[in-house]
Amino acid sequence: MKLGDRIRELREEFGLTQGQLAGSASVSQGYLSQLENGDVKSPSAAVLLRVAQAIHVDPDDLFEAAGYPTVRTLRQIYQDYESNIDPELLQYLGRLPRDRQRRLLLLLQGMETVVVEGEGNDGKAVELTTQGKPGNGRSVGRRLRDGVRASRARG
Repeated sequence: MKLGDRIRELREEFGLTQGQLAGSASVSQGYLSQLENGDVKSPSAAVLLRVAQAIHVDPDDLFEAAGYPTVRTLRQIYQDYESNIDPELLQYLGRLPRDRQRRLLLLLQGMETVVVEGEGNDGKAVELTTQGKPGNGRSVGRRLRDGVRASRARG
């Protein structure tokens, strides 16, 4: 169901006019009308949160209708992935401080980028080097470490 349809349905279910809901959510009636008509392509999370609070619904309902990822949707998406990972590894990763989790994520994303960029025509991974020649002394691992260092400096 589209966001505008969902907001209209909930508003009518609670017996509110657009003006009443707009006032309770601290948005203009014109903007609420645009939301309901689907004229607003990317409403802010703050507006959706205020609308959800004004009609006493779980904000995730509106976030999901707007296409924003929520914990609920991410849990559904990654449920299959988690079942393939050793539970002890998940527990260990969950205990890591957030900054280490971010660095690990950057490292894994970098590895994925290297493998995708390095795939040959036959679908097998190939070694990437700075000069395009295998064995020049600067391997993928070195490039990956450099990328992680640069990522740490940024954030």
